[in-house]
Amino acid sequence: MAALISENFKFVSLFFKSKDVMIFNGLIGLGTVASQTAYNVFAFNCPCSPKKNYLYGLAAIGVPALAFFVIGMMLNRNTWDVVSECRTRKCRKLSLSAAFALLGSILGRAIVAPITWSVISLLRGEAYVCALSEFVDPSSLDHFPPTTNIPEIMARFPCLDVPAPFKNYSKVIERQLKYESQLLGWLVVGTISLAVFLLLCMKHCCSTLGYQQEAYWSQYRSNEQTLFQRTAEVHAKYHAAECVKNFFGFVALENQEKQDLEDCKEIKSIIPRLEWNRITGVYMYREIDDTPVYSRLNKWDMYTKENDC
Repeated sequence: MAALISENFKFVSLFFKSKDVMIFNGLIGLGTVASQTAYNVFAFNCPCSPKKNYLYGLAAIGVPALAFFVIGMMLNRNTWDVVSECRTRKCRKLSLSAAFALLGSILGRAIVAPITWSVISLLRGEAYVCALSEFVDPSSLDHFPPTTNIPEIMARFPCLDVPAPFKNYSKVIERQLKYESQLLGWLVVGTISLAVFLLLCMKHCCSTLGYQQEAYWSQYRSNEQTLFQRTAEVHAKYHAAECVKNFFGFVALENQEKQDLEDCKEIKSIIPRLEWNRITGVYMYREIDDTPVYSRLNKWDMYTKENDC
């Protein structure tokens, strides 16, 4: 039974690992939906005042989306690879096709949350109703009572704070604006879905790699990044322990840390900046003498072995 559970757990782990991008984007989308729902329930408060409604409604849709986009750009490792590439190599080795592919990867991750926020806002309709209520044309409403201050009256409809003669039109105006909002939201969903499909088709058609090798490359990059980060943490701890020991004459380590550092007796104490720069930056798939090179670290390893020989 234990072996069966272990095998099933390994299968589930491998499945989720192979679908990490899709699952990550799904979690971002779910988190954004939860945040948007909580905002509408607890924080959304239309001012119901001419000129303020429009600004508040647009801000409720656009500003959080912009913030999510900036955060998504900041949290994307490829963004900082581009910055490092431009700083160290002035982007000389970054071709137009590679730049396009990399930009698509960065934007693809960064726009998941903004689009989700904007679409959910439009489908719910509160922000749209607030923003455009003052622009509703009274002539489109049957038997709307004449009034001299139409924008002010219209701006108060989202709060249901209108004089008695106009109360019967609250549901009509809300239904009309929510129809427009939801129609716009579904159009955005359809447009984005079609665009993503076409871009994926272009990606696979223009790629020089077969489907299996591209999947292998993705697995390699994921494993390399995981192992590199884990090893870098141990290396940094070892280097810090050596410095602390030289200063105090001893270093206070836990048992597991002692065991980990004991296994690193032949560790490189110092890695020159030039070596760090050689493995940092943008990298697109290439081959050297028909040998696949999957990353900058892979290229550095091949170069080092050749020189040692």
